[in-house]
Amino acid sequence: MLSRRTALTALAGGALATAGVTAALHGNAPLGEALRHALGVAGPVPAVQRAVVTIERVRSEHRGRDVDLLTMVPPNTRTEDLPMSILLHGRHGTARLASVANMDAVLVAAVARRQIPPFGFVAVDGGDHYWHENVPGDDPLAMLLDEVPRWLRERGFGAPFACTGVSMGGFGALLYARRRHERRDPVRAVAAIAPALLTDWAEMSQRGAFASPAAWAELDPLKNTDKLGATPIGVWAGDRDRFITGTRRFIAATRPAVASIVPGGHDDALYRKVVPDVIRFLGKRVP
Repeated sequence: MLSRRTALTALAGGALATAGVTAALHGNAPLGEALRHALGVAGPVPAVQRAVVTIERVRSEHRGRDVDLLTMVPPNTRTEDLPMSILLHGRHGTARLASVANMDAVLVAAVARRQIPPFGFVAVDGGDHYWHENVPGDDPLAMLLDEVPRWLRERGFGAPFACTGVSMGGFGALLYARRRHERRDPVRAVAAIAPALLTDWAEMSQRGAFASPAAWAELDPLKNTDKLGATPIGVWAGDRDRFITGTRRFIAATRPAVASIVPGGHDDALYRKVVPDVIRFLGKRVP
C-alpha cells in the first residue's frame, strides 16, 4: 500500500511536504492568531493535529493519463463513508496544490471543536482547460462525474456531497454543479472561491481553454445561471480581484446563499481570509 500511496502533511499555507507516515498522522500544529479569530475562539487554543493527506497515482480513462488523487481528512476521523467535497485547483495547478492558504488547519480545528461534522476533500489533476473536454479525449469533467466517485468508493470514502473550487476551479465547481443537477443528482453545496468568471472573449481566448466563443458560451456559468438548480452556492472574492466584474454579475443573477466580497485581490491573502467561512458553509451541509 505504501508503495502506491504516500501520506503527506498538509502544512500551514496549503503547501504539502512529505514527512513520513508517522509524522503525517500524528504531527501537531498550533493555531495562529488569525485562525483563532476566524473560528470565534477566545484565549489560548491547544495545538491541533494536522490533516491526514494521502496521494496516489490512478489511471483516468476519461483523461487518457495517470493523475494524482489526493484526499485530505481530519485526523482521528472514521473515514468509512466519510462525506467528501471535491476540491478543484486553479489554472496551472495540480491536485497537490488544490488546498489553499490555511484550509487544512481550519478544517481540522473546526471538526476538533465540533463546530462542524467531519468531512474531507478530494482533489485530482485537471489540467488547464477549465475542467471540460477542450482537447478531444481529455475530459476532466467526466473524470469528476464518473471516476472520482468510484475511486472514493474503492477507498471506503463516501460520495462527493459538494464541490469547492478556486479561480479556474471555481468556474469548474459551478460547471460540475450544473452537470450534477442535469443528472438529477444535485450536490448539497458549491463553494466558489475567487471564481475565474471572465467577461471578454478576447481575454478568454488567450487561455486556450475553449475552441470558440460558442463553446465558451455553452459552458460559461455566467451565461447559464438558470441551469444550476436549487443547489446552495457560496461565492467569495476580493474587491480588487481581476475577475470581480464577472463575479458581481454572477452574484446579481443567482443571489447565492453566501455572497462575500471582501477587501483583497486574487491571492493567498484573500484565500486565507475567506477559508473559515467556506469551511463553515460546507460544514452546515454535510449529509
